[in-house]
Amino acid sequence: MAYSFTDDTDYPRLTPAVQWLIAINVAIFFLQLTLVSAPDMQLALGFRSRDLGSSWWTIFTYMFVHGGFWHLALNMYTLFLFGPRVEHAWSAGEFTRFYVLCGLGGWLAHLLFGRDSILIGASAAVLGVMLAFAMRWPDDEVYIFGVLPLKVKWLVAALAALNLVSGIAAGAGSGPDGGVAYLAHLGGLVAGWLYLRTSSSSGIDRVRQRVSQIPDLPDEPPRPIPRSMPRASREKVQEVDDIVAKSKAAVARRAVMTEPAEPRVVKRSTEQLDHVLDKILERGLESLTPEEHRLLEAESRRLKEG
Repeated sequence: MAYSFTDDTDYPRLTPAVQWLIAINVAIFFLQLTLVSAPDMQLALGFRSRDLGSSWWTIFTYMFVHGGFWHLALNMYTLFLFGPRVEHAWSAGEFTRFYVLCGLGGWLAHLLFGRDSILIGASAAVLGVMLAFAMRWPDDEVYIFGVLPLKVKWLVAALAALNLVSGIAAGAGSGPDGGVAYLAHLGGLVAGWLYLRTSSSSGIDRVRQRVSQIPDLPDEPPRPIPRSMPRASREKVQEVDDIVAKSKAAVARRAVMTEPAEPRVVKRSTEQLDHVLDKILERGLESLTPEEHRLLEAESRRLKEG
């Protein structure tokens, strides 16, 4: 199956985590063709339910060994196609954890519903990556066989339905002894969906997208509040910031309506408030002198009364 994206988004075509995952899969397949026979490699790294106690590591290694060239080629090409953009949007570490989690979802589905056949292949993990792509860029189009355009969300939905129907119809056989592990593929999709719906990373991404849509303000940026300050002090500083902001707005309106000499007084008052605020940020409220305390209190009363 060949896909071709229609978007021209500027992102790396091969990111570090995707590169390492492809390299490991290809290296194991190369060993399978040269030094170790395919059946021996599949028995050593593939997962079987009866070997869980003695070969626990196979719950991870099964996703790096494949049954043949086309099995490997299809999985790695799909990972190469969908993985880099997802990794670029996240990070190499988060992408790798997500990939392994989806693979474990496939393992769990096979453990629950599969027969005692060998589970091999990265299909569950790769389908999870496709799901992550579809949930982030659902309306991007791909060309199936280079001819038929289809949105990614409908492609993933079709694959999910196909694996569900085929898994129910054919059972959960997998590997060279049992055919295609349809329900294991579905397990990878379910694990990926649960992660994307519940993880904090998706919430952070949504916040970032909303923040990126807010235009930059022409005025000076908000004053930072040191993390080392106690919570009560931070709240007081935030209240002072609000007072200063209101004061500046009131001063600006008053400057237009008063005599030309008044802006100088206003400017000096604003500079004094800025100086006091900077001192609070650097040393805390305890560092203020009685005069500076009176200045803040007077400004606060003036705003409340006027």
